[in-house]
Amino acid sequence: MSKLHIKKGDIVFVMSGNDAYNAKNPEQSKGRVLEVFPEKQKAIVEGMNIVSKHTKPSAKSPNGGIEKKEAPIHISNLMHVDPKTGKPTRIGRKEGDKGKLVRYAKKSGEEIK
Repeated sequence: MSKLHIKKGDIVFVMSGNDAYNAKNPEQSKGRVLEVFPEKQKAIVEGMNIVSKHTKPSAKSPNGGIEKKEAPIHISNLMHVDPKTGKPTRIGRKEGDKGKLVRYAKKSGEEIK
């Protein structure tokens, strides 16, 4: 299994799907990664890919009903947002100080924390 270019906490841009790039308001296509599933190559992005989940009554929710929640999006449909420009960019890896690999934005060369 190869390393993923997305990690929990990253700001990403959704490239395709229902929440994809909107020319009138590109800020709507950006969100923070809440969770990553490397084995499925998917990630959950805050406020994106909202689905309605029907729940039965239980101790946790006595009335049951319809719950809105984020569903996973495939990693290939996400692009990292450049910390300098705020636009989507590809990610590279280079050797940083102390010989560790660090991620960097290919457009600006800015290191990604």
